Amino acid sequence: MKNFILMLSIVVLSSAMVQAHTTSFKDSTKTKNNPIIPDQDNAGLILPKGFGALKVTDAYGKPRHIAVTPEGYIYVKLARLYNGNGIYLLKDNNGDGRVDEGMGFGDYIGTGLALKNGYLYASSDENVYRYKLNNQHEVITPNKPEEIVYGLLNRREHESKSITLDNDGNLYVNIGAYSNSCQVQDRVPESPGMKPCPILDSAGGIWQFKVDQLHQTYGNGVHYASGLRNVVGLDWNTQTNTLFVMQHGRDQLHDNWPNLYTVQQSAELPAECMYEIHKGDNAGWPYIYYDQFQHKKILAPEYGGDGKKTAGEDAINPVIAFPGHLAPDGLLFYTGNMFPEKYKHGAFIAFHGSWNRAPLPQEGYYVVFVPFKNGKPSGEWEVFANGFAGKAPITSARNAHRPCGLAQGPDGSIYVTGDNKGAIYRIIYTGK
Repeated sequence: MKNFILMLSIVVLSSAMVQAHTTSFKDSTKTKNNPIIPDQDNAGLILPKGFGALKVTDAYGKPRHIAVTPEGYIYVKLARLYNGNGIYLLKDNNGDGRVDEGMGFGDYIGTGLALKNGYLYASSDENVYRYKLNNQHEVITPNKPEEIVYGLLNRREHESKSITLDNDGNLYVNIGAYSNSCQVQDRVPESPGMKPCPILDSAGGIWQFKVDQLHQTYGNGVHYASGLRNVVGLDWNTQTNTLFVMQHGRDQLHDNWPNLYTVQQSAELPAECMYEIHKGDNAGWPYIYYDQFQHKKILAPEYGGDGKKTAGEDAINPVIAFPGHLAPDGLLFYTGNMFPEKYKHGAFIAFHGSWNRAPLPQEGYYVVFVPFKNGKPSGEWEVFANGFAGKAPITSARNAHRPCGLAQGPDGSIYVTGDNKGAIYRIIYTGK
């Protein structure tokens, strides 16, 4: 009898320990239904009339990409470990819209993060993992992720592995090119480009993997799209059922080819481009770039171009082109109902900000909006949220808040991360 009681006690204790581990937060479903009130100064942001913003937190390191659960819990992936953790689950327990507590897990840094069908997906700079979630969308075993993909190339340049998922069980991973323009000597003046560019075999594109197959590597994946120098912001457009990506354009046209490009041209070229991607597409890097002033695909100087010769007949055209060197790091197609109708199915893009637009002022550091209709841009892009970096002119990116990740909350609000100073913002529509 004593042995039976002892065994029963152990079972009860073990069950309690498991429950405590998997539900380490207070039950925030039982909080007050408080209205979300913007900060008096809108957290320093400049927004269209009728919108407000609040700073959710700035206490958890350097957040990159972000995902929000149906309960309003926030998952963030960190660029640097914070207290030994690379991912945080953040909760608001009193309903005021601000984070009250957080739980960290994952001993790796990175960028990619996504929620889908009962799993949290997260990437390091070489691998992609998934975590099973409970019915409150909390990670069940934070110290035992499943390895979905491993061994992706990391040469310490454009190494972040951004991810998104479709509705058919596929995972899409960016593998950035470890080069500016595939020169024989990278970023060396007048060094020619390698042809064919050997980087494109394992980087400079998007790879597709299965979400329910473990321990995949290159051989298990599909080389979905090529000719993309580096993609940090990408999203699956549910209206068109296709992948959209934002490419980081090349640098240093004047530095490397001073006889062909002025400093002014180099500051503005090439465009940062949005592409709609289908299986087998080629966007043309490193052989071409897109000139937003000429509205043409231009042969890169490393391959005999002079700033005027066109090329890339087999390369896809961008859906829309933005000014050069703004560094698009987040892309989100809006499907919520909080914002006015003009925003429905449109694209929000977080521009991280430039470092190489001299002699022009540094630019970016904002979130823009592109209206879409029937899966295509239907109007000019506009700056939606500005002021992250403070008042212009921006003299140093080191001192600026730099937008990176975007996510949509269950109520239709938009969350924006700033990975330089660690802030997470929430933008709401009040109509006032």
